[in-house]
Amino acid sequence: MSDPSAASIVSTPRPEQPTEFGAPTNAGLPESARKEKPRGLLGDAWRDLRRKPLFWISSALILLFVVMAAFPSLFTSGDAVNGSLDNSLGKPSAHAWFGNDVQGRDVFARTIYGARASILVALLSVAGTMLVGGVMGIISGYRGGWVDSLLSRVADVFFGLPFVLGAIVILTTFNGSGSNNSKTKIMGLVIASLVILSWPVVMRLMRSSVLATREADYIVAARALGAGTGRIILKHLLPNCLAPLLVYSTIMVGSFIGAEATLSFLGVGLKSPVVSWGIMISEAQNYLRVAPNLLFFPAAFLVTAVLSFVMLGEAVREALDPKLR
Repeated sequence: MSDPSAASIVSTPRPEQPTEFGAPTNAGLPESARKEKPRGLLGDAWRDLRRKPLFWISSALILLFVVMAAFPSLFTSGDAVNGSLDNSLGKPSAHAWFGNDVQGRDVFARTIYGARASILVALLSVAGTMLVGGVMGIISGYRGGWVDSLLSRVADVFFGLPFVLGAIVILTTFNGSGSNNSKTKIMGLVIASLVILSWPVVMRLMRSSVLATREADYIVAARALGAGTGRIILKHLLPNCLAPLLVYSTIMVGSFIGAEATLSFLGVGLKSPVVSWGIMISEAQNYLRVAPNLLFFPAAFLVTAVLSFVMLGEAVREALDPKLR
């Protein structure tokens, strides 16, 4: 006959034995914590972002605008270019939710299709600015010496150019009232003007990040092991210098949406028959008293889009900066 006390001793799990250093390696830790891998900067940032309602709200709005720009037919079946003069300055109704403009065109359809040009110009401008400014900043910060001095002085020259005035000069020179440029060329000129006047800021951010990172221990070790300049930049410097650029690029998308609208409103940016929020606001200024809906709806979409990107940039900045957590 077996002893119950002996059975209980056998069935009781034994505590984890200490290691040769005196303490158990995973004592007291739950199973999930034992299997959890260490997170890096982006992992910690994503964990922090998931807890922020501001991040999810701004991301949802940005996703809505991106889908609206890519597939406008999902939101409206109206014609954004052609209209009937019989519906000139029509009030909002079931057939035209935002009313009709002076040429009888559906304002709702034009607002939906206007997201495409505004967001496309902003995204391409940010991509070009990041590419030009990032490359210049890496070269300037990593090489140093006379290369750094030369590129910094060139950036100072562009810093001295007022943004709006510089864009007006560039676009008036190459896209004047007498020119007959295609839609693609006009959009390319607007993007080029935004890139030319904005890359010095990105160059300064990248240069400062490279200067703070290039003498780190892992960079010195990689250099001592014989790693080439290209490998050091791509594998070590670039991944550790992208955090401030990621934040700034998100905010800059919203700024460029507003900049495109400003240039189009002044008559030097995008022009009809291109549909954009800036063009709609420019066309509505003469009818503000008789038809305020022509100005209110595209302006509301413009402000919401800009605020969405700015809020997302602020949320990302707080997540990537340990001091703000």
